[in-house]
Amino acid sequence: MFKFISTIWNTFWKIITFLRTSFFNLIFLLILVVIITSIINAPDNSIPDQTALYVAPEGFLVDELSYTPSAADLLFGSERAPETQLRELIDTIHKAAEDKRITAMVLNLNHFTGGGISKMEELGQALKLFKEASKPIYAYADNYSQQQYFLASYADTIYMTDMGNILLTGFGMYRNYYLEASEKLSVRFHVFRVGDYKDAVEPYMRNDMSDQSREHNQRWLADLWRRYSHVITNNRGLEDNAIDKYISAVASTPSVRKENLSEIALLSGLIDEVMPRNAIKKSLAEQVGADKDDKDTFQSVSYKIYAQATQNPFAEEKKKIGLIVASGVILDGHRDKGSIGGDSLSELIKQASDDDSLEALIIRVNSGGGSAFASEVLRQEILSAKEGGLPVYISMGSMAASGGYWMSTAAEEIWATPTTLTGSIGVWGLIPNVSESVKRLGIHSDGVGTGLLSDIYNIDRPLSQSAQNLIQSGVNDVYQRFLTIVADARGSDPTSVNEIAGGRVWTGKTAKALGLVDKLGSLHDTIEAVAKSKSLADYEIKLIQQPLSAMEEIMLELMQQVNFEGAEKLEQLKLMAKLQNTLPFLDSMQALLQTALQWEEGQQASTFAHCLECYAP
Repeated sequence: MFKFISTIWNTFWKIITFLRTSFFNLIFLLILVVIITSIINAPDNSIPDQTALYVAPEGFLVDELSYTPSAADLLFGSERAPETQLRELIDTIHKAAEDKRITAMVLNLNHFTGGGISKMEELGQALKLFKEASKPIYAYADNYSQQQYFLASYADTIYMTDMGNILLTGFGMYRNYYLEASEKLSVRFHVFRVGDYKDAVEPYMRNDMSDQSREHNQRWLADLWRRYSHVITNNRGLEDNAIDKYISAVASTPSVRKENLSEIALLSGLIDEVMPRNAIKKSLAEQVGADKDDKDTFQSVSYKIYAQATQNPFAEEKKKIGLIVASGVILDGHRDKGSIGGDSLSELIKQASDDDSLEALIIRVNSGGGSAFASEVLRQEILSAKEGGLPVYISMGSMAASGGYWMSTAAEEIWATPTTLTGSIGVWGLIPNVSESVKRLGIHSDGVGTGLLSDIYNIDRPLSQSAQNLIQSGVNDVYQRFLTIVADARGSDPTSVNEIAGGRVWTGKTAKALGLVDKLGSLHDTIEAVAKSKSLADYEIKLIQQPLSAMEEIMLELMQQVNFEGAEKLEQLKLMAKLQNTLPFLDSMQALLQTALQWEEGQQASTFAHCLECYAP
């Protein structure tokens, strides 16, 4: 009997071993097929003369790609929203501007979702440099969203299909308020904050926007809209009120209008040519040169292929400026890409500080803030790097507010774009309480403790006044520390800083006038200024990021190879454009609430230096 069972077991185990080995062999063969296919189908990297640079940005402009593809992504595709790395695209355009083989640019905006005015202006700065080299830019799309059109306005000629539309809406900020709902559910939110303008927690306190919140949000939204309108009218040579007049025209009663939407855009001077898709391609072929294999389309090279073709692996070693990208909500501990971990980012700063090849370090900040403690950890790490002899500079992207500004105060210089959202110097904490909710379910809490704060960690019990006093004192202390840090860094005093603090959000242009930032300019401007200050005539940028495993490196490279296409890429993004202004807010809300609810015994209640409204239009 034992021998029979042993035989069955051995046979079963051999089958399992065979299946396991076969499975991994199959995975290996699939990867091998992908590698061979990518090699066979590798694009021709030769760049012919009289060629247009084809730029088709996809998804959102980002400073750092937010994920690393897995084997499943490689084999079965990924449903993640596409991203376009801003600095890579800008560097490629700069290179193409000096390349005599590149004579024009074709900008396809059909799959571009946005990225905020700050990033688009930085890209626009590169487009201007391209045009200054006497190289025209042609932009086209079926329709234009507000962000797509902003980028298109930098082109010399803008095409749109005859059934297209330019949807310009202006900027707005609308939020849900939960006070009445929480009362119906008997859920209470204990709110602790400093600063009447620190309105991230207002949705839990009210059913509508406060006067203070309305005032300061209207101010920065108006600043951004003025900037948006000014850039477009300046690029297009239109009257100052041309954008508002266009919005009024398309929003008028349809029966009153004689023209359709595309004709209104043409008559308003927002576009140059209206025609069907095929006619647009033929017109571009006439402008920039026809493709040798297809006379009905234009000759071009994708910017991604161009970037690869112009790499020089044998270039001489140059002096280096380090670059760290810090994007997302600031949270304690180690975090993956997409958020900023106090410990993980500190390790990168320490790595840069120990790197003798670096002449300076630039930290690119895109964050509305988060944990005050993590923000202070990062500030201290920047100070340590400076004390160790490595100068550190901050380049602010679309936003660097609250905790994002806190950590930035330690830098040698703070650079922001005119439309960066910054400031929001204030602090808040949020503690949910469900004691009334559970009572309605017939659940009651009772017990004994040794002091006034013994039940502070129980959200099913009313938060005692003693506990409320403690938490508010902590928020007050953090705010005073914030004021002192800013005052010391900016050569001011806490009283003066408080006058522009209180949670107020400022655009970069106003922040410079208030003394909160040092210079206005893009990341490229910051890099050039740092290089000049260090007398670096020839240098390179060294990106400092969390190291990938060997397998992750292979997966990333394969994904990039498989996704190369020299012409157009269809069927992507679909409804993403509708969410372009709300996704950053929703992501921030989710991350912060998750952290706020992780209030367990032995932990301090989460205190945030964060600006939830600081997502850039």
